[in-house]
Amino acid sequence: LPPLAWYDVLHELAEAGEGGLRPFELIDRVLLAQYNVSRLLARLEADGLLEKLPVSDDGRGQTVRITANGREMRRRIWAVYGASIAELMSDKLSAKELETLAALLGRLREPPAGD
Repeated sequence: LPPLAWYDVLHELAEAGEGGLRPFELIDRVLLAQYNVSRLLARLEADGLLEKLPVSDDGRGQTVRITANGREMRRRIWAVYGASIAELMSDKLSAKELETLAALLGRLREPPAGD
């Protein structure tokens, strides 16, 4: 399977839906440097896992959208990574602690207004 960074990008594109994301929006959502995201997008496009579409009101802009093959690859990657994460965490944290951890990690991504 490809590296975990592929999963992160495919996940964010899947979450964005049919409208996709502009590359700068994707960079804001993943923990990768801009130049790494640019290379990764080119690789994912070459592998048929995403498509780049022109933005109608911006002649140079692009929107990036996951393809059906990209959705399938995301499912395949998660089957392995998700099971590994569950195996590593299940005996170390209680269900309540895992819930708290998920909430805290979510705040790193989207801090509450006013914080």
